[in-house]
This record gives sequence, C-alpha cells and structure tokens, in this order.
Amino acid sequence: MKIESRLAQIGSRSESTTGAVNFPIFQSTAFRHPKLGQSTGFDYIRTKSPTRQVLEDAIADLESGDRGFACSSGMAALQTIFALFSQGDHLLVSLDLYGGTYRLLERIMSRFGVSSSYVDTDSIEEMEQLLQPTTKAIVIETPTNPLMMITDIRKVSEWAKSKGLLVIVDNTLLSPFFQRPIELGADIVIHSATKYLGGHNDVLAGLIVTKGEALSEEMAFLHNSIGAVLAPQDSYLLMRGMKTLALRMERHQYNATRVAEWLDAHDLVDAVYYPALPSHPGHDVQNRQSSGNTGILSFKMKDARTVEPILRHIQLIAFAESLGGVESLMTYPAVQTHADIPEEIRRKIGVDDRLLRFSVGIEHAEDLILDLDRAFEASRQELGL
Repeated sequence: MKIESRLAQIGSRSESTTGAVNFPIFQSTAFRHPKLGQSTGFDYIRTKSPTRQVLEDAIADLESGDRGFACSSGMAALQTIFALFSQGDHLLVSLDLYGGTYRLLERIMSRFGVSSSYVDTDSIEEMEQLLQPTTKAIVIETPTNPLMMITDIRKVSEWAKSKGLLVIVDNTLLSPFFQRPIELGADIVIHSATKYLGGHNDVLAGLIVTKGEALSEEMAFLHNSIGAVLAPQDSYLLMRGMKTLALRMERHQYNATRVAEWLDAHDLVDAVYYPALPSHPGHDVQNRQSSGNTGILSFKMKDARTVEPILRHIQLIAFAESLGGVESLMTYPAVQTHADIPEEIRRKIGVDDRLLRFSVGIEHAEDLILDLDRAFEASRQELGL
C-alpha cells in the first residue's frame, strides 16, 4: 500500500469493539487485570497506552522500523536515545546542528561523561580522523538545521557498520513521506513530531523508531524507565495531523521551491540554502536518497542591517520560532534557535547575523513572495540601499 493511503488510514481499523474510524482517546492511567497473573496488554499508562500504541505502530510502519516510541517532546526523545550511552562513550555529531541538541549534549550529557565531536557527517575522512576507541554512534541531521547540509545516509551507514557504530538520524525536516533513513541503513530515526508530523503548531511531541530486536527492547526499557511518554490526547492530535502529511508535504515543497528560486534571484540576498536548487552542493545526494524536499530553507542577506526591518515588515509570514506547521514562520537563528551554540562555532559554520530561516507554510506561494517583496523593499527604503 502506498504511503499516502497508509497515512490517511492511521488508526481507522484499530478499534474493533465499536468500529470507530478515528481511534478514540483512552484517557485512563490504569487498566484492570482480568485475574491474578493476567493482563489485557495494558497495565499502566507510562508503559503502554492504547491511543499511544496506535501512534507508535504507525510511525514504526511508516519508517520501516520494528518499534516506535512516542515521547513528550523532541528533546525528550533525544534524551531517551542518549540514555543508551554510558560514561566514557563518545559520539560523532553533525556539525550544523539544532541548538537544543547541542545544548543537551554539551550541558547535560557531558555531566555524565558522554563526549561529542562535531563533524561534517558526509565526510568519511573527517569522521575517520575524529573516531575514537570509545565512539559508539553517529548522530546525523539531514538536511541540517538551518544550513540544509546533506549527508549520504547509505554511505555513512555502511562505514559505521564496519566500525560497529550505531547510526541515529534526525528525520524531522523531511518526514517519512520524503525520506526513510532505516531503509538506507540507519538504526534509529528520531522526529520532533511537533513539526511536520503534527503539522499545525498545536501539539508538542517526539517520536523514535528503532530497527532490530535487541535495540528495540533496550529502547522500550529506557522509554518506560525514563517516562517521558506522550499523553493520550497529544497522541490523538499527532495521529490526526499525520493523516494529512502527504498533502501538506507536497505543498510545503512546492511553495519552498518557488520562494527559494525568488530569493536566489534577489539582489539583496547573498546565498540561499535549499537542496532543491541545482546549485546546492547536496542536490544530487538529496535526490538520490529522498523522494522530495522539505519546506524549510535558509537565506543569507548581503547586509546584516536588512534583517531587523525585514522581520518587522513581514505580515503574512510570522516572526516566530519552530517550523513545519501550515503557517509560514521566519526565525533568526543566531539569537533564537541556535543561541546556545557558541558564537565562534556558529560563525565558523555560517550561522551568523545575516542568516534567516524560513519555514514555508501552505499558503499560496504568490502571497508569500509578495509579503517578502514588500518587506525587502521596505528594508531597502529605510536603509537607503
């Protein structure tokens, strides 16, 4: 069955008692035992919940994994994954990285003796140089946030397997509709499901998918023991959002491509970071391992002074953090999403005071371009450019 049909049918045939097409919210923390030594399969909500179970089964199926785990946020999902590692372990991590992930690694996991090296994860040579005897895993964002760097997942997974390393891929920006890292060799996939999977800026959630029986059992133990699980109502909202994922991702991609092309031709813009553009260095790899492109792009202004007026003058587009919802949002990474990354590191990779990140929504592309055009021209007039 095609992924569009599987998405639309999430939970629709899972409630056999009433035949409810929308799987219900089981708002219960406890479940009766039929008799001593027997269980319905549900005992306590932290361990297993009927509504959450349908969601977890759905994401495991969509990502071609063995088990799915729904967490209370994307960061909770990352913390659950990082609990696989012990004092003295070392990780190789994507150089261009969401600031919250960097903060978790450097300010929390480091306290427990887990160290990280930041590297271009598409470069086997660089990873070979930073590989340590205690290295346990590679943590990859592809595309990265916000510079949209691409990692060849299959190539890196083959190298990682030869070294005995786990491959963990953050698939938030593409979703399983466009990219399925486990099919390319990854062991674990993570989503900030708050973003494209939820899709409506109304639910906070994280998802984990694992491949392999032993790894899945260990993750189930950590998920239950740490307890950062997703509540039934949020599980329901997330499933509802996922039903329209195919339609939304197609529109996000279409709009983002149109906007990226417009920005690429604008005289106030220095660079556009979007893998659908043929000029993007990861364009060919992206086309090879993914069936489409995200709705996120970043662009760098020629003059840093134009940033503030642009953010002040956009009207249809909201100046707000987060991404992946139906509404268009623009973010200034240097002072928002990536503020926790030290300035020297940010500037080295290109996250400077000229960079803006645009989560392109599902509005009409012409309206979005018109909003940008007005803001750009207002900025030009104010600064006399």
